[in-house]
Order: sequence, then structure tokens, then C-alpha cells
Amino acid sequence: MKRSLSAVLAAASSLWVEVAVAAAPAAAPVAAAAATESPTAQLTQLVLGLLLVLGLIFFLAWLLRRVQHATPGSKQVIEVVGVRTVGPRDRLLLVQIGDEQILIGHTPGTLTALHVMKQPVAMPSTVRPATPEFAQRLMELLGKDQKDKS
Repeated sequence: MKRSLSAVLAAASSLWVEVAVAAAPAAAPVAAAAATESPTAQLTQLVLGLLLVLGLIFFLAWLLRRVQHATPGSKQVIEVVGVRTVGPRDRLLLVQIGDEQILIGHTPGTLTALHVMKQPVAMPSTVRPATPEFAQRLMELLGKDQKDKS
């Protein structure tokens, strides 16, 4: 899936280069015409170009998210149930593998199984997964937080 996405991006970038090379001889008259345009027209063109680029970035981010979630058998065998930061570079991970849960210590150089749970830890339904402050605020502004609760 990643190979096909990278192939599409490579084809799009090569097409972009071909269009830019083809438009290069016509760039001189455009630059001369731009000098005679009003500042308002130039500002409008700049803002529309910026909006186009931002729209393209958001579209590609959305597409990447859709492609990552579209994998067949989206239910993973190994899932990270919870993560707790213990130090600047040390974490505890609770990993679900089938019906077992394993507590793992993660340091920069090692992963160590600390404990295998005999009884899986039950997650309360009211607990939301931890999100970074910026991402949480952005989801609230976009209204996505309300959709997740229902």
C-alpha cells in the first residue's frame, strides 16, 4: 500500500516538474503582466494560492489517514492498551496480545517484559485515550470530539 502511494506521489511530482518546465518560457510575459496588475489583484492571487496549497496538504493528510486505516483485517493482533511515561526516555506499555496482557518496560536500548497479567485489565468506558493538548483542542474545534463520544 505504501509502495502504491509513493508511486502516485512520484508520478504527481514528475508531472508537476514537466508542467513547470513547459511553463518556463511563458514566465517572462507573466512576470511583466504581474508588474502592471493592481496590488489587490496580486494579494488575491497570493491568498488563493496559499489556500490551494493548504487545501492540498489537508487533502493529502486525509488521504494518508484513509489509506492507513484501509488495510484488510484492520483489527491488529497486537494492540497497545496504554502507555505511561516514567522518565524523559522511559515508558511503561500495556500490550494486548490475543487474550493476554503484558506490561513492558521501554528504554532507549531495550524492551523488557515486566509482568504477564493473569486477568486482563478492564478499561472503563468513560476513559478517553490520552491525546496531546494541541490535537485535543483541534478535535474540539473541528467538532470531532463530539462524534467520538457517541
